[in-house]
Amino acid sequence: MLRVGITGGIGSGKTTVCRVFETLGVPVYYADTEAKRLYAENKALKSALLDTYGPQVLENGEINTLFLRSVAFGSKDDADKLNNLVHPFVFEHYENWCASHEDRAYTLKEAAILFESGSFRRLHRVVGVVSPQELRIERVMNRDHCTREEVLLRIQKQMSQGELATKCHYLIHNDENHSIVEQVRELHKFLLSDSLQTWPFMT
Repeated sequence: MLRVGITGGIGSGKTTVCRVFETLGVPVYYADTEAKRLYAENKALKSALLDTYGPQVLENGEINTLFLRSVAFGSKDDADKLNNLVHPFVFEHYENWCASHEDRAYTLKEAAILFESGSFRRLHRVVGVVSPQELRIERVMNRDHCTREEVLLRIQKQMSQGELATKCHYLIHNDENHSIVEQVRELHKFLLSDSLQTWPFMT
């Protein structure tokens, strides 16, 4: 099974792109969603978070995801500390998920920080979703009900789109000028090619 990553900065629309792939029957692993599920279901991870951050990481006995989001978008050291704690659990869960989909030609793993976390090394290829910054800002403001300044701060803490584009093998432009559906269909056909199944993992 070919493992394909899909990534992009906040507001780029990578989840929207993934939904189109799903209509074509492609299984998608949503890393952030699964991490939140693990917060609730994995006792070892919950205990590790409590040991690291103390009672403030809990709200009504459950992991406070808003607190963890503030850590993730805090200083680089804080974000790295959280990622180093959480990602091994997500990696293990992803491996088990892949094993359950070995009969598929390819799967997608959606994550905002594929390169920063090192998880790209468990993938064969990566798709990047790019979008004009003003459009990204507008989407996030409407989605999260936050200010323009808050969105810009989040964008500044992520890898730039320019750098991300140089690391990805394929790009999907979510700019309201190019059809996402048509771009996904073309890439889907390409990824179904048998010749691609011998690709090694990325390094």
